[in-house]
Amino acid sequence: VGNSSVLTCPSKSNITMITWKISPKIGGPCTLGYRADQNKTDRTNCSGSMNWKFRPDWDPTLEIQQVETAHEGNYTCEVVATEGNFHKTYNLIVLVPPRLTLYCDAHGNPECKAAAGKPVAQISWVPESNSTPRKEVHGNGTVTVLSKFTAYSTKVTNTTCILSHLAGNQSKSIVC
Repeated sequence: VGNSSVLTCPSKSNITMITWKISPKIGGPCTLGYRADQNKTDRTNCSGSMNWKFRPDWDPTLEIQQVETAHEGNYTCEVVATEGNFHKTYNLIVLVPPRLTLYCDAHGNPECKAAAGKPVAQISWVPESNSTPRKEVHGNGTVTVLSKFTAYSTKVTNTTCILSHLAGNQSKSIVC
């Protein structure tokens, strides 16, 4: 989320036509097209954040700026050239890094929260805890995970929450 994504397409000589067919999971399809005989580009129902990275007659690469979860879906590039027709398909999955917070609850027990991540984050504890995380699914496809530290021993003072996620791992420590 928030980064730029670049999708390449087969680059061939003597291109007649290039078409990006985009089918997002949310919203309607869109197309970006280029016809070499007219040196003309066309776009249908595509947001302004999707465009050719360079001039399509030089390079058929697609760039998505400020990627959002709404950009998830299938992206197919079709190239028509004198050598034949060429296709390349991508299934774009957008990662949303969760926001990690660690605090002490009203009873003095550590609680760790991984807010609004996609896919769902995993939470573990040092020292080990036998807590069962709770998950809250949001309408935009993100998930918040809440874990309360439950100690095997009453002598635990310093605890560390470890968040594991495809967008990056994080950890925080606390004394309650």
